[in-house]
Amino acid sequence: MATSLIPLSSSFLQPLKFKTLAKPRTPLNLSTTRKTITTCDSQNKNTGASSNPSSRNPNFQKRRKSSKYGTSRRSILKKSFLQEQVTFTARVSEDPQVAIIGGGMAGLVCALNLEARGVKSTVFDTGIHGLGGRLGTRFVEPQGLVFDHAAQFFTADDSRFIQYVDGWLEKGLVREWKGAVGELEVGGSFTQFPSSSPPKYIAVNGMRSLADSLLLESRLANVVRPCWISKLEPLNGMWHLSENGTPRGQFDVIVIAHNGKCANRLLSASGLPLVAKQMKKLDLSSIWALLAAFNDPLPTVNFEGAFVKGIESLSWMGNNSAKLGNGGTPHCWTFFSTAAYGKQNKVPQENIPTVTSEKVKAGMLQGVEIALGLPEGSLPKPVYTRLQLWGAALPKNTPAVPCIFDPQGRAGICGDWLLGSNLESAAISGEALGNHIADYLQNSEADPEEFAIGLHDRPSPLAGHDIGQFPGLTSVGEKQEAEAYQLL
Repeated sequence: MATSLIPLSSSFLQPLKFKTLAKPRTPLNLSTTRKTITTCDSQNKNTGASSNPSSRNPNFQKRRKSSKYGTSRRSILKKSFLQEQVTFTARVSEDPQVAIIGGGMAGLVCALNLEARGVKSTVFDTGIHGLGGRLGTRFVEPQGLVFDHAAQFFTADDSRFIQYVDGWLEKGLVREWKGAVGELEVGGSFTQFPSSSPPKYIAVNGMRSLADSLLLESRLANVVRPCWISKLEPLNGMWHLSENGTPRGQFDVIVIAHNGKCANRLLSASGLPLVAKQMKKLDLSSIWALLAAFNDPLPTVNFEGAFVKGIESLSWMGNNSAKLGNGGTPHCWTFFSTAAYGKQNKVPQENIPTVTSEKVKAGMLQGVEIALGLPEGSLPKPVYTRLQLWGAALPKNTPAVPCIFDPQGRAGICGDWLLGSNLESAAISGEALGNHIADYLQNSEADPEEFAIGLHDRPSPLAGHDIGQFPGLTSVGEKQEAEAYQLL
C-alpha cells in the first residue's frame, strides 16, 4: 500500500534551516534525559525566581503528596501545568521506532508515511473489532445489519488527499456514492445537491473496511489492538509505554493520534507540558448516534442521505442499506443529533442512564417523523435500535497547523482538529507529522529546536456541519444565496 502513496516533503510545514551543532549530542552511555520544571504562573515576572515550586511554597510537596487528581478537565489541567518537561539529549537509536497511539485516519496515514521513509512504527488502537476511530462500522449478527455509525462519507478537495483517494479507488477500497444526498427541510422537502457538487466517497464494505485495509501491505508498521495505552514514561532515552501496568514496548518517538478526555489523561503526567497544553485547548462537540433498522422503507423518503435542517434533535439521516448496496430488509439507518442536542443531554458515555437513553431515542425518532412530515405516531417502529454518545465527536476550534511536534520530548500530535473536522484534514495531518518525524530522525546533527512546530499556536473557531466538514460541498441554501448575490 505504501508504494502507491508517495509522501510529500514536510517542507510545506515551515522552512527548516539546518545548522551543525557545536558539540555532538550526549553519548548514549551518559545521561539520556534532562528534566526541568516548567511553570505556568503568569504573575511571576521575576526571571531570577526559582523555578522550583517548593521554593515558593514550603507546603508544596506536602500538598502534592496528599492531592488526588481526578479525571475532570480542571484537575487534569492543574496537574499538567505542574509537570516537568522531559528533554532527551542522547542520539536516537540507529533503527528508530515510533509509537502511534490511535488507529484512526491520522494515525494510519502517519504510519504509512513513516514506512515510505524507512521508519518503523507500531500503531496502538483500542478497537476491539477493527481499526478506524471515526471510520466506524457496526455489524449486527445474525440479522446481518450494517451501520456506518461515525463518518458517513467524505469528499476530496486537497491535491494531497486526492492522491490517497485515487489509490484507494484503484485498489477497490472506496467508490463514489451516487445516491441522492442533499438537505431535508421540516415537513419532508428534500433538495438534492447539484450534479456539479464534488464526488462523495464511501468505503465499499463500510467505513471500517478502509481503515483495516490501509496497513495490510505494510512491512514496517505493526498494529496492536485492542490496547489502551495508559502510561507514557521517559527512561534511559526512550519512551516506555504500558497498559495498566503491562509493558507495551519502548520507542524513540511517540505520536498521539487521538484526542478527548483519554488523551488529556495520558498526557497529564507524561513530561510534555507544552504538548499537553495544546491538546487541552481543543474544544469538542458531543453528538448522539442512533442506529435503527426498519422492516419497511421509511414513508416519503426519496434520498439516501440528508442533512436535516430546523430540528434540534436531528442533524443527519442516512440509509446504510441503500448506500452500501445491501438491499433487502431490514433497512438500516444512522441518525445523528445536533451538537446542541448532544450538549443538552450529555452524560458519561461509558455509563448512559436508562432514562437518558430512552429520552434521547424518543426525541430523535420524533425528529425523524417531523423531518419527513409524517403524522404524529406514524413512524414505523424499528426492529432494532442502538444508541451511542460520541462524547468527543468533532472539533469546534482549530490551530490551523498541520501537526504539533516537541523535538525536546520527541513527541507529536496529529489529527483532523489541527486543520479542520473531516477525513481529509486527518490524512493531511498524519502525512505531515510522519514526514516531519522522518526529517527529524534523518537529520540528527541539526538543532532539535529547528523541528519544533505548533507548540504555541492559538486555536480559532471552526465552522461546518454538525457531523463535520465536506470540502467543496456547499449548502444548497448558501449556494442559492450566493447566486442571488451575483445576480444583483
